Amino acid sequence: MTARTNRIALLADAAIELIADGGMRALTHRAVDARAEMPPGTTSAYLRTRQALIEAVVGRLAERDRADLAAYDLPTGPPSPTAPRLDGDDLDALAAGVAEVLDRWLSVGRSRSLARYACLLEAVHRPDLRGILQHGTGLRVQARDLLTRAGATDPERQGDQFVAFVDGLLFDRLAGAGALSAPQPGSAASRSDLSAAVRTLLRALTGT
Repeated sequence: MTARTNRIALLADAAIELIADGGMRALTHRAVDARAEMPPGTTSAYLRTRQALIEAVVGRLAERDRADLAAYDLPTGPPSPTAPRLDGDDLDALAAGVAEVLDRWLSVGRSRSLARYACLLEAVHRPDLRGILQHGTGLRVQARDLLTRAGATDPERQGDQFVAFVDGLLFDRLAGAGALSAPQPGSAASRSDLSAAVRTLLRALTGT
């Protein structure tokens, strides 16, 4: 990582925390300088416009999400035509891995999850930012591949459904009514509950 890339990453991390704390209105170049403990004008020197700043945030979110997926051995690369078939035990392990990542995004990664949803909502009203949606296509490609290997009858459609359902599960426990009754994020009970929910979804989509 070059010095410039490292500096942009630090600024983007500070911006993520700002968005998580105060929403998109809190995101200004001056506020990022202060949160990152950088001299005034640093953020604008590297990311001159608000759009550039938001794009840096989205890129950083995608980078850190990929690192989380890799840490729990969930696929992040292109689908492999020679990948082995998935059976019930594999899907149990997959559900547990997805649950670990979701629980992380609800606990230590909570700020990133809040910032991600804030950026997506911003893009609804800013057509020039719609490109941030492309960062979610990789997960859909992987889900289609996994469901193909698991014997799903319509993996193209069901892969997209899987990602949408899991994203809804995350949002419900992060900002919806699910936060009132779900186990405490970061706990074994949370991971177990999330794993059961994901496994139920996989069972419904694959018949296993």
